[in-house]
Amino acid sequence: MDLYDLTVHELLDKLKNKEITLEEINKSYIERINEKENEVKAFVTITDEDAVEKAKKIDDDIKNGKEVSKLSGIPIGIKDNICTKNVKTTCSSKMLENFVSPYDATVMNKINKENMIMLGKLNMDEFAMGASTEYSYFKKTSNPWDLKRVPGGSSGGSAAAVAAGMVPWALGSDTGGSIRQPSAFCGTVGLKPTYGLVSRFGLVAFASSLDQIGPITKDVTDSAILLNIIAGHDEMDSTSAKVEKKDYTKSLIRDVKGLKIGLPKEYFGEGINPEVKNAVMNVAKEYEKMGAIVEECSISVTDYALATYYIIACAEASSNLGRFDGIRYGYRTENFSNLTDIYKNSRSEGFGKEVKRRIILGTYVLSSGYYDAYYKKALKVRQVVKNEFKKLFEKYDILLTPTSPTVAFEIGTRSNNPLEMYLADICTVSINIGGVPAISIPCGVDSNGMPIGCQLIGNHFEEEKILKAAFTYEQETKFREKYKPTFKK
Repeated sequence: MDLYDLTVHELLDKLKNKEITLEEINKSYIERINEKENEVKAFVTITDEDAVEKAKKIDDDIKNGKEVSKLSGIPIGIKDNICTKNVKTTCSSKMLENFVSPYDATVMNKINKENMIMLGKLNMDEFAMGASTEYSYFKKTSNPWDLKRVPGGSSGGSAAAVAAGMVPWALGSDTGGSIRQPSAFCGTVGLKPTYGLVSRFGLVAFASSLDQIGPITKDVTDSAILLNIIAGHDEMDSTSAKVEKKDYTKSLIRDVKGLKIGLPKEYFGEGINPEVKNAVMNVAKEYEKMGAIVEECSISVTDYALATYYIIACAEASSNLGRFDGIRYGYRTENFSNLTDIYKNSRSEGFGKEVKRRIILGTYVLSSGYYDAYYKKALKVRQVVKNEFKKLFEKYDILLTPTSPTVAFEIGTRSNNPLEMYLADICTVSINIGGVPAISIPCGVDSNGMPIGCQLIGNHFEEEKILKAAFTYEQETKFREKYKPTFKK
């Protein structure tokens, strides 16, 4: 097996046994990027110039008996809306095409403290607004399982790079499913932590009350390892939660006996592809065989979740993106004769169609006469969603649903139909509204060989339960041993 096919914990085992070096690991990934990037188009910026030299230096430090961190020299990819000092952070937008951040995001400080090696910034839907990575200003990313299909979004570059073996793991961000849905489409593991568990400082904001940084990995063990690194309270983020530091790898136990699992019936009805539904129902049967208790349940406000999400998300986007005015930083138009022209033309030329659409929708729902009718009402429904989750988790340990109603669709088939694109988030948005954690794991493939993802949802700050359940299923079914991306053209 090639080095780029291994998980991070498998690489660590080989390093420990002195079977490989960090130099060999980084060379393997750089060669893979050179081989596959033209097909997959996962990167906005590649930062591999001195990766091998850095790895070689760490190898020398280890040989000389110097103490290094466990993950020192391990490569990683970073979604391009996470600020990286002295490296471009573009959010895949013309507006920030040449923006170089003067500081690192908190998660990057933690990555750098471990002395990991960033191989590049990964493509995404512009300002994280999309479900296919077709709304990037720079390029359309392809799905490594079928290059004619989308990788999902907005963290499509992150999921595609991991699936293609161009990075062993990556960071993404999730506002309404943007880690989990591309993970389902690309056959990777994607974790959306509880809101506030991971600092958002240095994440370019889309919707501040919904955004959350999380890991995209090859398996559940790597997800727990990376969550250990990035989780924790941050004084720089006012929404960061003060919770006890945990070792999430301790939850990686193969045991679900007595675990109570709820199947919300609303997630298995109209609009869910039959093959996706059957695959997730088979997951439920597998859990029952392993001793879990599975029951049908209901989240009655599911029908309102998508509308609630888009009202809140677009309202916050309208406010957050107001800072991009052509004055302080970012794109500035050359066509102006006064200050109003600078504002108007810079934003008109700098933002793509989808971003403009959401700004307009957000401004509308916040405007006088419509604030009470839409935004205020959406906030009330949000509280109802939180209450429903709270009630369900009094009875169940976790909830099981599809991650997406379909498998990855073909590039170009939905990009001109915003409503159809928004429906790709139907299974994931309520989790962000409720602020609870959820993980997407692969649970099979459809008749065309495309990955299907199932979603495990947990209560606030109970990541251990969903990681344990995900790990147990993964070990039982061995998806990675049975299936691999084909790069079909």
